[in-house]
Amino acid sequence: MHFAQIRNYDVANGPGIRTTIFVTGCTIGCKNCFNPEYQNFQFGDIWDEKVTEQLLGYLENPEVEGLTILGGEPFDSSKDLSKILPIIRKGTTKSIWIYSGHVYEELIKDHYATIILNNCDVLVDGPYVEELKDLKLKFKGSSNQRIIDLNRTRAENRIIELDI
Repeated sequence: MHFAQIRNYDVANGPGIRTTIFVTGCTIGCKNCFNPEYQNFQFGDIWDEKVTEQLLGYLENPEVEGLTILGGEPFDSSKDLSKILPIIRKGTTKSIWIYSGHVYEELIKDHYATIILNNCDVLVDGPYVEELKDLKLKFKGSSNQRIIDLNRTRAENRIIELDI
């Protein structure tokens, strides 16, 4: 799996100060994507154990509220991410958010995507739709996207959106 960057401190992609991973590679290609260079699967660096250790070190900082994974499209690297994310989950109790241009109902049909979702707390799902862009929305770019509480969704066996 390739990644473009890790931001130790990010305040734009989830509540509080977060550490963010930008996974590269995307097959969706949303119109006016905010990270078009991250659509290339070969862009950036290759993930390895040292990167996992570095990330877990960032998450130990008491100022950091959690981790956010975005891209590119994280689920286009689901086989690799499904191996990495359980290690990260075991290494932190902080919240893990993940963004996807795919919707939850599609993702749960895939084995690797399910492993990823089971190690996350929140999913922001749905493609970015330029015609539905709304700058007043928190943590999402267009009104079709949902912010799903994955823990409650699993517990209640129905999609529960966060009211943010």
